[in-house]
This record gives sequence, C-alpha cells and structure tokens, in this order.
Amino acid sequence: MDTNLIIILFSAISFIVYGLNSFFLKRMISEYERWGYKNQRLILGSCQLLGGLGLLVGLLMPWLLTLASFLLMCMMLTAVCVRIKIKESVLKTLPALLYVVVNLIIFYNSLA
Repeated sequence: MDTNLIIILFSAISFIVYGLNSFFLKRMISEYERWGYKNQRLILGSCQLLGGLGLLVGLLMPWLLTLASFLLMCMMLTAVCVRIKIKESVLKTLPALLYVVVNLIIFYNSLA
C-alpha cells in the first residue's frame, strides 16, 4: 500500500468517526459549546462526515479527492484559528494543525 493511500485512509476514517461522534457523544457536544459553535455542531459534523466520505469516493473520482481535501484543509485551518482565538494550549491545537497538513498533502498530491 502506498503512502498517499495510507494518508487518505487515515484522514477519511478520522473525519468519518469525528463527524459521527459530533452527533452523539456528550463530550463532543460540550466541546462545540466551548468553542462557541453549539448551534453549528450538526452542520459541522455533517461536513466532516461528508468530507471523509468524499476522500474515500475521491479514490475513484480524482476531482472529488481534490475538492474534499481542499475543503477539509480549510475547515481545519479554521479550527486552528478558533483554538487560537479561545487561547487553547498549543498541545490541544496540534491535532487540528496535523489535519491541516495531512489534507494539504492529499490536496497537493491530487493535483499531480
């Protein structure tokens, strides 16, 4: 299995699980409230779920891989900015930053 496929699967599965958890887990519900996005939780969770699915379907439809990775990268860049705005620790901000980089790599590789 090549490295790019592993990165795509890692990101896709992560976003699908995170998106589903946004709907049901009390911990995630309280996190969205803490971030100031209580009312947007369902739409953001849906976007994460659809983005993860978009990465998987994008393995068969390259244009969708490019689009999904770009949008997920933008979403996670926004998440980094939110964490900076609420003065969250660097350690708690690193996962969002990791997903910015991971989806930037997927996006870049999808253009080649």
